[in-house]
Amino acid sequence: MDVSDLKKNAKIRIDGHPYVVVDFQFVKPGKGQGLYKCKLKNMLSGSILDRTWRSGEKLEAADVESRGMQYLFASPEGLTFMDTESYEQIELTMDLVGNDRHYLTDQLDVDVLFYEGRAVGLTLPSHVVMSVTECEPGVKGDTATGATKGATVETGYTLQVPLFIKVDERIKIDTRTGEYVERVNQ
Repeated sequence: MDVSDLKKNAKIRIDGHPYVVVDFQFVKPGKGQGLYKCKLKNMLSGSILDRTWRSGEKLEAADVESRGMQYLFASPEGLTFMDTESYEQIELTMDLVGNDRHYLTDQLDVDVLFYEGRAVGLTLPSHVVMSVTECEPGVKGDTATGATKGATVETGYTLQVPLFIKVDERIKIDTRTGEYVERVNQ
């Protein structure tokens, strides 16, 4: 794979280990070739690595298999997912899932990533819909500035929402940024 094919969440292989691109930036200096600055996360150990490549360099794509699974439940040991085709259940540790656990609701369909038969991570849908369980009351007259307030959703995740959002309303959240997108009608 060419370095110009890099993007966020791309899977590459470096020194025999699979990495996922966490952050990506293209820099074009005044002279010379463009540079691709990337922050990479090791899919096995979770360690973070910073790498810079020049335009035209070749990279090895990681052979990562993706299987459609459904989130079932959380336990003290980890998070349980079920294969939607074979009904086989697997458990992922909290460390492996990381902050993505804030967006997991019952029966949410996700893609679990496997590297050499071992689960190494998951890919969430770009947006999820959740119910607001608690939020501060909005103050009348504050709406002209586009003000926001804190709200907690059913998984315990806290985010900023517009003042008109109330408890028990359903909202759409972008899983890539963790930000409020829109209110969803019941």
